[in-house]
Amino acid sequence: MGISLVSYQGSKKAARDGKRKADIEQIRSALEIYRTDCKTYPASITWGSSLMGTNPSGSCSVADTYMEKIPADPGSNSYYYNKGSGSNSYTLCASLETGTAVAEPDCGSCVGTCNYKVINP
Repeated sequence: MGISLVSYQGSKKAARDGKRKADIEQIRSALEIYRTDCKTYPASITWGSSLMGTNPSGSCSVADTYMEKIPADPGSNSYYYNKGSGSNSYTLCASLETGTAVAEPDCGSCVGTCNYKVINP
């Protein structure tokens, strides 16, 4: 019974990590489309809200919705987004429950140990 409980909990962690990775990839896709239209990445994003074109230069229409609802972490951790200093880069981070516990650099205020990062370029 104890072994199956440990196995079940491990499966739940792996499933949440899979969701985290899928979320990060969906956000990455939305950010790339946003940048194509707006010529820059958004200054910030809010988890649980929509990603809409709001570039002050006017190259985006506010009516453009790039993601209906930016997903939040499926557990108690949080994702992290940081737009780079120019218009051509960003960092997205998540805290995985499985795998290495070494924190990724440049992941700022991520809750937990941010050990999964995607960047552009």
